[in-house]
Amino acid sequence: MAYTHYTEIPADVAERASRVRVVVFDVDGTLTDGRLWYAEDGRETKVFHVHDGLGLKALERHGVKVAIITARISHPVSLRAEELGIAHVYQGQKDKRACLAGLLEALRLAPEESAFVGDDLPDLPAMGIAGLAVATANAHPWVAERAHWRTRLSGGYGAAREVADMILAAQGKAEAERDRWL
Repeated sequence: MAYTHYTEIPADVAERASRVRVVVFDVDGTLTDGRLWYAEDGRETKVFHVHDGLGLKALERHGVKVAIITARISHPVSLRAEELGIAHVYQGQKDKRACLAGLLEALRLAPEESAFVGDDLPDLPAMGIAGLAVATANAHPWVAERAHWRTRLSGGYGAAREVADMILAAQGKAEAERDRWL
């Protein structure tokens, strides 16, 4: 049975997604709900959705690299990336476009082979060079209007999994991912 959950994806978005070899995620508002949590002692905590993690692992399993580019520096991000085996983690990046360009050069990929998932204005420059620009459901309107595709779910609530599933479906790999669990 064909994977039908993403039958509403426009043909141009599916075409872009079929070329993706690396998916780059912002963190706050994309992999999290965007809220910053601080403990009494000043330590930062973050909440990540388990579905997103499974989706990121599925991308890697099917030959699509995963990267993180974020403007903030956060120990919980390092922990989550390590747990998921994400090798390309760039924190403290004020110029996400330059960071993405450097990553693409290091991976020997063309911009058309990348996707960038973001939610707010600092993500726009990187989204502008990515072959597939994705905005989360909770994205700022100026970001959403410049994206090729927008998730139905908000950041921190499964948006990253939605992106992963859509890319795997566009590449004809969704059924193989499902079948590995049967």
